[in-house]
Amino acid sequence: MDPATTKPLRADARRNRDAIVTAARQVFEQDGIFAPIDGIATAAGVGNATLYRNFPTRDDLLAAVMTEAFQAALDDSRELEDLPAGEALAEWMFRVTWQLRIWQNLPTCIAGAIGDEDSPVSAVCTGLTERTAAFLARAQADGAATDAASAEDLFQLLTSVSWGVDRFGDDRHRARDRVRLATAGVFR
Repeated sequence: MDPATTKPLRADARRNRDAIVTAARQVFEQDGIFAPIDGIATAAGVGNATLYRNFPTRDDLLAAVMTEAFQAALDDSRELEDLPAGEALAEWMFRVTWQLRIWQNLPTCIAGAIGDEDSPVSAVCTGLTERTAAFLARAQADGAATDAASAEDLFQLLTSVSWGVDRFGDDRHRARDRVRLATAGVFR
């Protein structure tokens, strides 16, 4: 569907959609991304038909929740542009890893979506990968990072590290150490 030709949602339809996304985020935080969809509909106060009319697949719903959650990370990343290039890349990699660990099994879903152009989750990952590319290119141009990895490689690595951060229950300090160790080969 072309967003330019899509009619805006009615107020009640917008409220339902927003309620579903909010409920999904809460359920994903509590039970992980493979939580029963029926429970999300119930938590949102809507029927299953309303949920599926808005989000035909779990990936459609997950992408909507991810878009909302990751847009803030993308917006906040602008403040990193004032840091030296290597520091900015290192901080961005930590933030991506920390963000990706927020819902149990999210890294698994992302790994399955990478390279699948039809996946709505892949589209969300593209935004994060593009921002990673910008920080990486700046660090490479500054001589702070090697040319050993592409932004796609780096995003896949951060996705893997986020799985470890989640599974080992890392706090922010331990997660930062884990990211630093995992990405040491990126820096000169």
